[in-house]
Amino acid sequence: MTDDTRSESYAELAAVGPYEPRFGHALITMVEPHPGHEYAYNRWYEDDHFIAGAMAMPWLYAGRRWVATRELQQLRYPEKSAVAQPVTAGCYLTVYWITAGRYADHMKWTVRINKRLNRDARVHHARTHVFTAFQDHAATVYRDGAAGPRDIHALDHPYAGLVVQVIDAESAEQRVELLEWLRARHLPKRLAGGSPAAMVTVFAPTPLPLDRMSYVKQVEGTDTRLTLLWFLQRDPREVWEEHFTGLDEAVAAAGLGRVELVAPFIPTIPGTDTYVDQLR
Repeated sequence: MTDDTRSESYAELAAVGPYEPRFGHALITMVEPHPGHEYAYNRWYEDDHFIAGAMAMPWLYAGRRWVATRELQQLRYPEKSAVAQPVTAGCYLTVYWITAGRYADHMKWTVRINKRLNRDARVHHARTHVFTAFQDHAATVYRDGAAGPRDIHALDHPYAGLVVQVIDAESAEQRVELLEWLRARHLPKRLAGGSPAAMVTVFAPTPLPLDRMSYVKQVEGTDTRLTLLWFLQRDPREVWEEHFTGLDEAVAAAGLGRVELVAPFIPTIPGTDTYVDQLR
């Protein structure tokens, strides 16, 4: 193995390009390990892939893993989802933040490193990508304004839960209306008055590169879909009925799209196999 790491190139690259402390993009990946491979998948992802396949890459500066136990999977809706078939599929979720203005640079690296990991037999193939997409940050709505945690810290702050909401508009033009309605009316109203969610981040998916790994399907709805991440300060099971039922009805009533997924998660406990025995 060569020890040539081209260190001089790193020194040159550090002096150029955007490096503001804000995120402009996210990788959101929801995965289903194949039955019987749950423990092996969890250890591979946490011990190897989370680091070598993500956190060690340039411009990806924060990440967190989440899990949906069988109990949490049963809370998901709608039953017929364009995102997950069945709607309970995808028990692990990982979210990463990518520095604003560095998406193209990061993508060049991630495609190459994943090809290397495959070549070196460091990829666990007994899994299915249910919902994996790089996404552009479109908006953040806060419950507490400047008094609460910032979105740049959302993956480091000790949130007790996360709810993923996916909405499909009928056209690119309607998605513009949907985003404005969410940002100016719907989300501020939902977050007011003691919501367990401290913030909601909103994203629009981007196409995956043509030279992506073959086991990751191309992203759907790049012109019409929005993904919302609700960061909760309480366990979603404690607040589900009061705060998270009926999100599909609210969007339908506004006439701006269809909710294709509302799914709660809790954080994994790094270094352990906690919850693995509760997935099925």
